[in-house]
Amino acid sequence: MKKVPYRNLPSKLSFLLLAFLLTFSVTIFAQEEAAASEDTAAAQTGPCAGDPANGEALFKANCAACHKLDKKMTGPALRGVVAKYNDCDWLHEWIKNSQDLVKSGDQRAVKIFEEYNGAVMTAFPQLSDQDIDDILAYTSQPKPEPVVAEVPTGTDGGGSDSGVTNSIILAALALVFLLLVIMLFLVNKTLRRIAEANGVTYEEGEKRTPIWKAFIQNQFLVLVTCIFLLLGAAYFAYGWMMQVGVDQGYAPVQPIHYSHRIHAGVNQIDCNYCHSSARRSKHSGIPSLNVCMNCHKTISEVAEGTQSEGQKEYGVDYNAEIKKLYAAVGWDEGSQSYTGETKPVEWVRIHNLPDFAYFNHSQHVTVAGVECQKCHGPVEEYEIMEQFAPLTMGWCINCHRETNIQVEDNGYYEKIHEELSKKYGVDKLTAAQMGGLECGKCHY
Repeated sequence: MKKVPYRNLPSKLSFLLLAFLLTFSVTIFAQEEAAASEDTAAAQTGPCAGDPANGEALFKANCAACHKLDKKMTGPALRGVVAKYNDCDWLHEWIKNSQDLVKSGDQRAVKIFEEYNGAVMTAFPQLSDQDIDDILAYTSQPKPEPVVAEVPTGTDGGGSDSGVTNSIILAALALVFLLLVIMLFLVNKTLRRIAEANGVTYEEGEKRTPIWKAFIQNQFLVLVTCIFLLLGAAYFAYGWMMQVGVDQGYAPVQPIHYSHRIHAGVNQIDCNYCHSSARRSKHSGIPSLNVCMNCHKTISEVAEGTQSEGQKEYGVDYNAEIKKLYAAVGWDEGSQSYTGETKPVEWVRIHNLPDFAYFNHSQHVTVAGVECQKCHGPVEEYEIMEQFAPLTMGWCINCHRETNIQVEDNGYYEKIHEELSKKYGVDKLTAAQMGGLECGKCHY
């Protein structure tokens, strides 16, 4: 048999090409992995080497009130601060006690101090060198790419399909019913024709008095019906009039969305922090926007999880609502200062008692120790504030009859409680027994 030279050459070349492609792919993949982890590795092994994970926890506990990684707040943005100053020892001194550096005349320290209008940075002598290195390692990590949520294409969820299916079923049933009516009509018409063809006749019955004429001629039935109609109309008219001015469940949309669920619930901010006048005044008052800015000077964005929850569950962009607050008070995030250009916020009132009814918040909150939830419901669960109670006279009277006076450590009530307890022969007194049902208490 004659040998053919280079008979296996194509297969060998194919094998070599495949091996080359595999080697090239592995090399490229390794380079990409190395590039992705280069900054993280540098943070762990380069200048100010530390543990970024521990640094993140320390940053949130000590630094996040005044600093963000990529946004200027009370203090500068801190991402890349190691590369910017390239002096770990100086950063250690600055973080532990910035004022010592400023007083020593350090040029960089004085420049930062003057740039931020003499704002004194909190000293952190309790942080060890390793703690500071961990924080700096966290600030040296690369900025993550924003994640773009994929919007699913195609049909909507099952709810839409269910709606279409129900519509088709109802249409089919209506069509069947129409066909049955037509068939009955045709059958009746056909039977009449057959009967006429066979000479079948129908005897017409005696004409009867229409039922409406019989009803009119019976005066007793007319009288009873009129009485029932009048009583029913009076009942419904009374029920309607008793609801005039009763706005239970009223939950208007406010010009700036404010979530009591987040503030009073998640963050457990006391009601009296914002509504401070409730402790010493007739009115609880609407908090001025400077109360909001006590926190939101530094909180310009909510956590990612909170933002996502707001958009998915409630259709609210919390960060955009904070921007509305800034526009109202004239706060410039860039310079961290007020511009003087303010816009009034036209809040929509929810609870509104008639002018002839007197109610004093301080009497209930401070003297009686009544919890806010007694009248306003579980405020800490409300995403949108609403009127919980009807706030009618009957509702208030029932509350006075059922609520015991809190006299423990309450000098205001001790003497009168002792005297009235003997009078009524009880250990505890209700607000009604203390005069809470007197007309002059609320109307004078």
